[in-house]
Amino acid sequence: MCLAYPMKIIEINGNHASVEADGIKRDVNIEFLKNSRIGDFVMVHAGFAIEKFNPDKVKDILEGFKEYKSAYRKSSKK
Repeated sequence: MCLAYPMKIIEINGNHASVEADGIKRDVNIEFLKNSRIGDFVMVHAGFAIEKFNPDKVKDILEGFKEYKSAYRKSSKK
């Protein structure tokens, strides 16, 4: 199973960017997105930024991931 995950652009170098979320940093290709800027939140999948998000939307998505992780941890302890 593959998941896309929202991450924040912290540095840009040409068509590549360093992104960060939850203390994890990755280098991704941003050439599919026009006018990417430091501080933008992007959906990352398989090493590519595939969509931009506004910060409010990202909060909702990350909350959903946190709820999923919490439920998974509880079910795996049984």
